[in-house]
Amino acid sequence: MSYDFTAIDFETANGFRGSACSVGAVKVRDGRIVEENLWLMRPPPGYDHFDPRNVQIHGITPERVAAAPRFGDVFGALSDFIGADLVVAHNAAFDLGVIRSALEVSELPGPAFEHACTVILSRRSYRLASYSLPFVAEAAGVPLQNHHDALEDARACAGIMIDIGRLHGAAAPQDLGASMASAFSTAPAYAVGDELSKATRDALNWRASGGPIPRQPDWAVWPQEGPNPEPDPGADPSHPLHGQTVVFTGNLGISRPEAKQRAAACGAQTASRVTRKTTVLVVGDGFVASDLRAGRLTSKARQVLRYREAGQEVEIVSEGEFLQMVGGGWSEGAHGPGTEPGTGPVVGPVTDSATDPGPDSTTEGSAVTGTRPASASAGS
Repeated sequence: MSYDFTAIDFETANGFRGSACSVGAVKVRDGRIVEENLWLMRPPPGYDHFDPRNVQIHGITPERVAAAPRFGDVFGALSDFIGADLVVAHNAAFDLGVIRSALEVSELPGPAFEHACTVILSRRSYRLASYSLPFVAEAAGVPLQNHHDALEDARACAGIMIDIGRLHGAAAPQDLGASMASAFSTAPAYAVGDELSKATRDALNWRASGGPIPRQPDWAVWPQEGPNPEPDPGADPSHPLHGQTVVFTGNLGISRPEAKQRAAACGAQTASRVTRKTTVLVVGDGFVASDLRAGRLTSKARQVLRYREAGQEVEIVSEGEFLQMVGGGWSEGAHGPGTEPGTGPVVGPVTDSATDPGPDSTTEGSAVTGTRPASASAGS
């Protein structure tokens, strides 16, 4: 067995996972890239509106794909390109979820895919403040030049998987499963008529209600923590949030309680304060990973960095990355006061309501001020 796999990366038109508008695929044989392909496409009919926030992220407009084939016309070529390969993606739950939901609303069958997630593998292979694709790609020696170009992201993912194999002395990607089994899983085959995924059921409900994306109550400039729900005991153990302790900071495009419910459904334990048990901090206010270098951080994020300097493993995640992991998008009209579509919130000092303070906890002082492009769940 040799070091063979296919890396993929999807970009989506809106908050529905099945709204694929681009996919890059990179084939690796014996640890070397041997073939690449990029497909632009129109999302499945009825799910093909382009959210301005997604367009701002990846630059793909309705006009750019107006003459492109639909997802259903592209999937056969993508499936043939993958063949029997292990599929590798950065946050594989998102990319395999794109395939499943797009097949469901296109009323097309699809094969099973064995897959590996480089987010989970990276956590076991590098020590980084963020495991977003640009940070991990740089650590792997394959820095990104054009993040959210689907082919470039797939190429970076391939380079990460190759480097991880080198670090662990793996002769084949599957060898990594012996010590990092949670990074590997199988997306089952889909036949028309099978039970629909939650993402697709939600999308059907949204359409039936007359809205393209879910409607939620307006979120407040002063975030309300709400309760911390118990993790779902039936959650997929291969999900990148499963078993993590997740804290939120800053203004999100969804309410804080809704974010906590989504995280718990993936097997995460949520909390209201950063403590020594925290393993993931989700940052709103349009935060992107590059802000770690620019110093654009809330006090919770600064506390996390101090914990990291002391040896605690805590990952900082943008809201867009979080939405990829948990599925779904922003609420309709969730731009908040003082914002316009495609921008982050205009905020002054923000504090998070706190419960259960303790000696290892920290309160949050001021958040970031000014406008900022909102992070979107458009792709890795």
